[in-house]
Amino acid sequence: MAGSLREPSFTPCSSASTSDADDEGVRGTCEDASLCKRFAVSIGYWHDPYIQHFVRLTKERKAPEINRGYFARVYGVNQLMKAFLRKTECHCQILNLGAGMDTTFWRLKDEDLLPTKYFEVDFPMIVSRKLHNIKLPTLLVAECVLVYMTPEQSANLLKWAANSFETAMLINYEQVNMGDRFGQIMIENLRRRQCDLAGVETCKSLESQKERLLSTGWETASAVDMMELYSRLPRAEVTRIESLEFLDEMELLEQLMQHYCLCWATKGGSELGLKEIIY
Repeated sequence: MAGSLREPSFTPCSSASTSDADDEGVRGTCEDASLCKRFAVSIGYWHDPYIQHFVRLTKERKAPEINRGYFARVYGVNQLMKAFLRKTECHCQILNLGAGMDTTFWRLKDEDLLPTKYFEVDFPMIVSRKLHNIKLPTLLVAECVLVYMTPEQSANLLKWAANSFETAMLINYEQVNMGDRFGQIMIENLRRRQCDLAGVETCKSLESQKERLLSTGWETASAVDMMELYSRLPRAEVTRIESLEFLDEMELLEQLMQHYCLCWATKGGSELGLKEIIY
């Protein structure tokens, strides 16, 4: 595979786990997300030459609103990540929580944007090595991870991160506005698949998302729902991806993307301009 791993830049690590029965539903979301990203890449939403090595393309088509939602998710996370890397001139480390089949390491390598160290944390069956030796400016990435923890567990993780890193940024992508009927249907559908959103109460609003970050020791916190982020995408990119597939109901895309958000928080790094990172 192109873009081979270079130690010690890249270190996959196993996370603590409860039980196989409890974790099975959560592990299943890794497969779902990977298949969705693989399909979107296959029809041209974004370029990723590495995902084919981790995820096999199936015959099942994904709905246009799903593809556009994933495009906005990948684009938004990448923009914030690259902003952090440029501010730190790549003299930092990235800690990708619940990384699954994510290919960010190799894509950053292609763009000459690799940090000093890149760690991935997930279930033991997905990765096997443990995390160690944390010192440099650090970017933590969590995509649909914290929502599967109880509020207490995610708060402890966020506090640990805020206390452990002198200069850091956190990017979090997950659900928001989950108190309405659409959110309840989403919760019920996941529960039927034995996948419970244990931390859904922290996903009530953009304000509750920001408050969680600030209350756990982060100095700045920002959040935007994915429909707002989609509206801020470069018009040329929107025109390009919207020409790939016909979307019958724009309202469905709006509903879906209003229930996901991108949040980011910073601590320290004033000399690097971390607080100036916006979307």
